[in-house]
Amino acid sequence: MKYIILVPDGVADEPVPSLGGKTPLEAANTPHMDFMAQHGLSGLVQTIPQGMPPGSDVGNLSLMGYNPAGCLSGRAPLEAANLGIDIKDDEIAFRCNLVTVTDGKMVDYSAGHISIEEADAIMKDMARELNNDHFHYYTGKSYRHILIIRSPAINTLKNITCTPPHDILNKSIDAYLPQGAMADILLDQIERSKKILSAHPVNLARIKAGKLPATSTWFWGQGERPRLQSYRSKFGLNGSVISAVDLVNGIGRIIGLNVISVPGVTGYLDTNFKGKSQYALESLKDHDFVFVHVEATDETGHNGDVDGKVKAVEHFDTDVVAPVLLWAKTHPDVRILVSPDHPTPLCKRTHTSAAVPFVMYGKGIESNGLAEYNETFASKAGLKFTSGEQMIEYFIGKRKA
Repeated sequence: MKYIILVPDGVADEPVPSLGGKTPLEAANTPHMDFMAQHGLSGLVQTIPQGMPPGSDVGNLSLMGYNPAGCLSGRAPLEAANLGIDIKDDEIAFRCNLVTVTDGKMVDYSAGHISIEEADAIMKDMARELNNDHFHYYTGKSYRHILIIRSPAINTLKNITCTPPHDILNKSIDAYLPQGAMADILLDQIERSKKILSAHPVNLARIKAGKLPATSTWFWGQGERPRLQSYRSKFGLNGSVISAVDLVNGIGRIIGLNVISVPGVTGYLDTNFKGKSQYALESLKDHDFVFVHVEATDETGHNGDVDGKVKAVEHFDTDVVAPVLLWAKTHPDVRILVSPDHPTPLCKRTHTSAAVPFVMYGKGIESNGLAEYNETFASKAGLKFTSGEQMIEYFIGKRKA
């Protein structure tokens, strides 16, 4: 049996007035996911455990079949793993965003979705200026980077209050700057970054071109070295992961999945949707399982881009789900699951903890025959998994519904 998990990150939403009160899933043309709903099993799954923040780290661990409450040390260490960073016992990792702050407000959590090449040039200069025996900056992708701090006070650093920048769009940053014991060392790094960024050639060129500059760093998602059970030992499967973001790929590396690099993946609307499905299906020649993550549905939600999110949903359906269903016609020993990791409502522009709609289809999956795949139909199905771990155990045949 082959298992395919397709994740449109943050696709779950709330009714949007400009879409006639429909969600993007309801408004988009999605014949292939609707086919799965008509011939497969649909319902809701609670991917975010009660009391945990609705982050993509929590949600994607859930969709891989893990209990985040028992194994998550922080988001940044997962991303660091994909960058090949070996976090020592006296080190802690922080996610470092390049952001745009104007007049004291968080204008953009991504510095205008700064390109990989531009960010690389900035982060190399940041590292040259700020790296020392205690601080080390690592370049990630686009606006997403990592700061490693070496200190004997790991527990204190771990408990600094940090806020994801996508949670405070258009708000004054004063109340959301790092707080708590030793927060001053992060505040000092932020101030140092401002001086470097204000005169950086990349930013000067972006301003001249009418683009948002990266005006500051922003730290959050800190944690120690993660320790997770391998996928093979947990589920008896060998598999692969495909994603544009270091977070998801980092989880994959830690649990022993093969991380597949697909040309042209960006994490946004211009990503190589078709390439993801092509590489995923190719990987099943010598793997049991593949986890395909698409970030564009989440990013458009954070940006409040209604048309963009609908477009991302349709690309996902046409370029990712459709080729997988076509492949399944000649490979009947397969199960396919579509589920977001959390909602990213356009009206809120950040994640929420609400249960999300899922649909699974394939060999041995009994159908409950819904007409469409979306939040409304899934909520009326009468089926709800209380955790991602429970759903995945059912999906691979280790649990009854």
